[in-house]
Amino acid sequence: MADVRLMPLHAGQREVYSGLSKRTVLRIGRRFGKTALLEVIAEYAALRGERIGFFFPDLTRAQPVYASIVNTLKPAIKSQNKTDLMIELITGGQIEMWTLQDEHAGRSRWYHKALIDEASLVPDLESIFNLSIAPTLLDRNGDAIIAGTPLGADDTAFFYKACTIKEPNAKWPVIWKEFHKPTSSNPLLNADAVAALKLQYPPLVYQQEYEAEFVSWAGESLFKLPSLLVDGHGCAIPPVCEMVFATVDTAVKDGATNDGTAVIFWAINKFGGGAPLIVLDWQIEQITADMQVNWMPSIFKRLEVLAKECRARYGSIGVFIEDKQTGSMLLQHGEKAGWDTHGIPGELTQIGKSGRASLSSGPVFQERVKLSQYAFDKVTEYKGITRNHLITQVTSFSLGDKEAYKRADDLADAFFYGVLVALEGEAPLFD
Repeated sequence: MADVRLMPLHAGQREVYSGLSKRTVLRIGRRFGKTALLEVIAEYAALRGERIGFFFPDLTRAQPVYASIVNTLKPAIKSQNKTDLMIELITGGQIEMWTLQDEHAGRSRWYHKALIDEASLVPDLESIFNLSIAPTLLDRNGDAIIAGTPLGADDTAFFYKACTIKEPNAKWPVIWKEFHKPTSSNPLLNADAVAALKLQYPPLVYQQEYEAEFVSWAGESLFKLPSLLVDGHGCAIPPVCEMVFATVDTAVKDGATNDGTAVIFWAINKFGGGAPLIVLDWQIEQITADMQVNWMPSIFKRLEVLAKECRARYGSIGVFIEDKQTGSMLLQHGEKAGWDTHGIPGELTQIGKSGRASLSSGPVFQERVKLSQYAFDKVTEYKGITRNHLITQVTSFSLGDKEAYKRADDLADAFFYGVLVALEGEAPLFD
């Protein structure tokens, strides 16, 4: 067999690896390397001839891991199926990947190991694990490892209970061995940069995302309105800026109770006075998928008007759209029509709404993002309600809110995308 080289583990990952048990839960801060650790566990076990079930909250999280494992194990791969996310090795080992959007994931299979990534993001994980995943381990008395970063302090959630219940009882007979590793446990990260995170994010965000602590978000808004204002008012539109752009969050499907199509217009302000990123305007409407193509030219016209008003040195740089569902349709049409449209980077879409909200809270907390007076004062009617829907959606967003799915949040997600595209992504516009 050709030489296969697995990713070397840092000291914190090695400690976890050497201490794995029949049931192990990993409570991990961001950038520690939990997914990379799970990859190595799966790869090494498969090279030994074991069968692995690898479970993810959704397909967008599974696909990059599949590609990474295929690249690492290439010399030992007997067959692979990108559609079904299955890998078979010449050693007899197998890795099968599943999305937990399918509550029956894993049924009819048997595994030596079941690995669950981003466990805190999976609704009703306890039922899925007990009914579908745990039975796959019976044939070989297999191991289960669940890993995630906390999301709220919900004492009914499977991930929370696996981490916090330390004595068995009738309802929880098996105790999981817990490893708690904050971000600072990764020795490969710059220590000063990690220490600075405490000043860059709201306290609860820092505790949850980087200290990997369970925090209660009851009554806590992630975004405070004063942080978006200047002395209680919106800021002036910049007399000169670098560029303007828009972010669009499209309706998932026609007729959905809470789905709207939202757009936010932004100015990037590098060298003028004031905040680096300014919300110039916003819109939210219920537009059927077939009408969104006809609606897009009005967005480009508005950008041109704003580019003139702000004397944007580089003018409008176009519209950023999430590349899925109706957004994909707009991007495809835009390419044919010659529109200045861009797919939002995959690393931002894959982390989910809560992940985007957490990351975008940093620049807001640092007061690098402001509302223009126009955006602050704007009031529109949407679904029979007249108010400033941007402020309402953004300032009412709370991590770990069980009722969030019932609320309109299209403008909030367009807001998160704008902040991240401009200031926080792998290739931010403001750099």
